[in-house]
Amino acid sequence: MPGVMTGIRFFAPQLAALSDDFRTVAFDYRSHDRSEKTETGHTVPQYARDLRAFLDRRNPNDVVLVGWSMGAFVAWEYVDRFGIDGIRGLVVVDMSASAFRWDDFEHGSNDLERLVGTLELVQTDRSSLIERLVGAAFDEPPSDETRTLVFDELSRIPRPIASAILFDYTVRDYRDVLPEIDVPTLVCAGADEKWRTVAAVEDAAARIPNAEFELFEESGHCITLEEHERFDRVLTALFDGL
Repeated sequence: MPGVMTGIRFFAPQLAALSDDFRTVAFDYRSHDRSEKTETGHTVPQYARDLRAFLDRRNPNDVVLVGWSMGAFVAWEYVDRFGIDGIRGLVVVDMSASAFRWDDFEHGSNDLERLVGTLELVQTDRSSLIERLVGAAFDEPPSDETRTLVFDELSRIPRPIASAILFDYTVRDYRDVLPEIDVPTLVCAGADEKWRTVAAVEDAAARIPNAEFELFEESGHCITLEEHERFDRVLTALFDGL
């Protein structure tokens, strides 16, 4: 599952590389990328319910949920609400237990001031916001092709919907959920993390029983694009092991 305001094209390398050996299924949230636009339902729990309906229609077996950034929240919400029946494993890509810096949680990347500033930019200067997000997302400046992809993805979601999901996702807290996850879990972080700290991702891994942690030395936040060949190998090894 993709991150907030993004779509499945962030997983394009994996969809291409892994489809010969595994059944790869991509999921865009409502109103994201090319999904139908709807004004309501833009919360992490609703996205998890949408994922449940999506999987129920396809009836797959031995599912490994791969969630990048907010997509990890959707995966955690799914497991918390619906259990692990049919779920063989989880892959968490660069996410902390919460995105908010609560009084008793130092690993959040957003406080109230930053959240308000982000929501203002969504409404008043989205181009500046996207530039800021791109600057924080990559280890090295992305190619023109990747930059165009990112701008296209982030520009497709309507502003009111972007505001709604940005707020909802930011104030979610999964610290109580992570210790209850009892499927094999791989947690990945980019070493040149600007979106959140590596320590924040390691903290999430430490809260999940028997989770394995993998550091990608040449990535920032967008591991699926920045080190896609290594990420593909890591996923393949995980799938084969399961």
